[in-house]
Amino acid sequence: MCSIFGLYKYEGWVFESAYELGHEGPRLPQHRMNLSYDGKSLLYFYLFYTLCKQTCGKLYHMPEFLAMSILILLFSVILHEVMHGWVALKFGDHTAERAGRLTLNPIPHIDLFGTVLLPALLIMTGSPILFGWAKPVPVNPLNFRSLRRGELMVSAAGVVANFTLAIVAAIIFHILNALPQTFPALLGSLLLFTVKINLVLGIFNLFPIPPLDGSKVLLSQLPYKWAKEYQKFERYGILILLILLMIPFGQSSLLHTILGFFVDIFSRILGF
Repeated sequence: MCSIFGLYKYEGWVFESAYELGHEGPRLPQHRMNLSYDGKSLLYFYLFYTLCKQTCGKLYHMPEFLAMSILILLFSVILHEVMHGWVALKFGDHTAERAGRLTLNPIPHIDLFGTVLLPALLIMTGSPILFGWAKPVPVNPLNFRSLRRGELMVSAAGVVANFTLAIVAAIIFHILNALPQTFPALLGSLLLFTVKINLVLGIFNLFPIPPLDGSKVLLSQLPYKWAKEYQKFERYGILILLILLMIPFGQSSLLHTILGFFVDIFSRILGF
């Protein structure tokens, strides 16, 4: 597995009761519409450096591979975020659209310090850990035509996008591999990297730890009383992830081991 810690995420939550919102029935925790970085937006960019090394061996040192793998990572991360906003739009929320965030153009999603300067500084200093963030994608569930279904679909959209990219890359790899003529090793390594990094992003975001997407999917399905109690753990989400990252387990951390276990299972399903 890779060793890069740094993450992007699209919004934390703030709980608003039905009475505070002026509604008769209870409301689920709501996503904030803060367009600037906050502490709960740190979550995403995970496992890049070591993943490149283990997936591609000697090719990792090729400038062409490193440049292309960075582009693949950025595309995968941005598509994940855009899908949150796009699905929210389909449920009646125009917040991301009005903010100009429904685009694959990386510029609107880039935070100058968190996406560019800090990761570049860590790379240049040879740090084994890469840490960064992007601007959060704004979503307002109060605009959804169906609140509970909208919360579920919007939260799952980014994960579905990553799994779809992994499946498409795997299909292309196997088709090329079945052809009688050989194809360039660089292309094969990039396709394999696309599979691995998107499985990492998809599976990681399915963890039911706030503010990851898996916690929002679970939250949208819980009864109101349970959702209210579960939401209290949101303030400890980043701390829990850091603790899991620091707890040693074998030759890696507990978080790496858990993530690697599921990535290996899905990799085998896709034929790797």
